[in-house]
Amino acid sequence: MMRHTSIGLVAMVLATSACSAPSSAQPARLGTIDFPTSGSAEAKPHFIRGVLFLHSFEYDSAAKEFQRAQSANPGFAMAYWGEAMTRTHPVWNEQDVAAARAAMGRLASTATARRAKAGTPREKDYLDAVEILYGEGSKPRRDTLYSAVMKKIVDEYPDDLEAKAFYSLSLLGLNQGIRDLATYQRAGAVAEWVFRKNPDHPGGAHYVIHSYDDPDNAPRGLNAARAYSKIAPGAAHAQHMTTHIFLAMGMWDDVVSQNEIASGHDHDAWTPNHYTQWLNYAYLQQGRYNDALHMLQMMKAGSMRGRQLWGLTTMRARYLIDSEQWDSPAAAWPADLSSLGNDGAAYWAFVNGFRAIRKGDRAGASTALTALSQANAAAGASADPTNAILEKELTAAIRLSEGKNDEAVSLMREATRREDAMPFEFGPPFVLKPSHELFGEMLLKMGMPKEAHAEFSKALHLAPKRARSMLGLARAAMAMGNSPGAAKAYAELRSIWHGADPALTNLSELKMFGGS
Repeated sequence: MMRHTSIGLVAMVLATSACSAPSSAQPARLGTIDFPTSGSAEAKPHFIRGVLFLHSFEYDSAAKEFQRAQSANPGFAMAYWGEAMTRTHPVWNEQDVAAARAAMGRLASTATARRAKAGTPREKDYLDAVEILYGEGSKPRRDTLYSAVMKKIVDEYPDDLEAKAFYSLSLLGLNQGIRDLATYQRAGAVAEWVFRKNPDHPGGAHYVIHSYDDPDNAPRGLNAARAYSKIAPGAAHAQHMTTHIFLAMGMWDDVVSQNEIASGHDHDAWTPNHYTQWLNYAYLQQGRYNDALHMLQMMKAGSMRGRQLWGLTTMRARYLIDSEQWDSPAAAWPADLSSLGNDGAAYWAFVNGFRAIRKGDRAGASTALTALSQANAAAGASADPTNAILEKELTAAIRLSEGKNDEAVSLMREATRREDAMPFEFGPPFVLKPSHELFGEMLLKMGMPKEAHAEFSKALHLAPKRARSMLGLARAAMAMGNSPGAAKAYAELRSIWHGADPALTNLSELKMFGGS
C-alpha cells in the first residue's frame, strides 16, 4: 500500500521513467478513441495521439503531441486545452497551475478570447471546464468545481466517451490523493461504462484499475488489467498499471512480467523508479532474493541523489526486511541520507535497529531506536506517519528481547491500531515491516500461535499472498496443531516460491507438508 505522503514522489518518478514509443514505421499502439474536434486535418492526428497519451499518464509525450497540433493549426483551441490538461495529475495530487495557464495564454490572453476560438459549442464547454480547473481558489475547490462541470458535459453529451472518461478521472482526484472508497466506486462505475462501450479505450481500462486497486475490490478490475497492456503497448505506464490489480491480488508472476516490460529490456541499466521498485518487491515475494540483490548492486554502481537515492534506499530496506538476509553485502553499504531529510534518517534507523534485533545485538538496536526517535522528533508535524509506527515496532521488538512481553504486546497493539486507521492506498505495504505481520511473529515467539494466526490473517487481508505473512500463517497453523491449515498455507507458499532461491525451496518445513 502506498500512502498519500508518497504520491507526489511517485508522480515525479513516473514522469522521469516514461518511455517513448519505439522507433518504427508505425507509431506504437496506444488504444482507440473517438474525439471529434474542429481542428485541421494536419492537427487532428496529433491531438488524438495526445489524448491517448494523456489517458495513460504519459504526460510529457502528450504535451509534445498537443504542441505539434498547435504548430499545425495555431488557432485550434482544443490543442491548448490538451496541453493544459497534461499539467494536472489527479491520482498523484499534482497540479502545475502556472504552466497550464501559460499554455492557455498562448491561445489568447483572456478566457473570453480563448472561448471565442473554440470551434463548436462542445469545445467551448471543454474550455470552460479547463478554465475552472486552473482558475481562482484553492486546489480542492477548483478540482470540485471542475468535476461538477465535467458531469454537466456528460449529461449534455451522453454519447461522449471522452467526457465520461475525464469525469471518472476527476472523481479520483477529488480527495486530494487520499482514497475515499465511495468516490472511487463512483469513478469506477463511470470508467466501467466507458470500457464496456469501447474495450479498446485506454482511459476506460486505466481508470477502472485505479478505482479498484485495493485488495477488497481488485477482482473487479482484473478484466481491465488483463486488457490494458494490450490496449496501449506503446505506453510504459500502461504496462505497469496492470500490476496495481495484480499486486493487490498477490499475482506475483504477473507483477514481475509487466514491470519488467515497463522498466525496459536493458536490465544492465536498472535505475530506481516506480516500476523497478515494484519489480524488486515482487522478486522478494517470489523468493528470488539473489535477483533482487543483483538489481540493487547494478543500481548502486551509478551515482544518484534525491529521488533516485530515495528509491534505492527504499528498495534496499525492503530487501533486507523481507529477505532477512542480515549478512548480505547490501547491509554493509554506507547510507548517504543527507539529501533524504529526517524521514529518510528515521526509515534507515529502523532498518539498522531491526537488523540488530534479529542478530541479537540489543545495544545496536537501542542506538538505532534513539536515532529513529530523534529523527521523528526533528520532523515534527511533517513526519511521515509510517515512521511513528516503525518507532513503535522497534521499541516493541527491543522490549520482547528484554523479556518484557506485556510491554511488547501493548506497543504492537498501538502500532496495528495506527496502521489500520490510515486510509488505504495502492502498492507494496506502506509500513516497511507490516505491523500485523510483525505482531504475529512476536506472538508466535511468545508461544501464542492462535493469536499469531489471527494477526497473520489480518496481514494477508491487507497484503494478499505476501510471502513472509504466508510463512507466518503456516507456522502458526502448525504450532496450533492444525495440520490441514498448515498444509494449505505451505502449498500456497510453494506456489508463490515456484522459482525461489534453493535456500527457500529446500526448507524442511515446506517438504514436510507435501513439497518436493
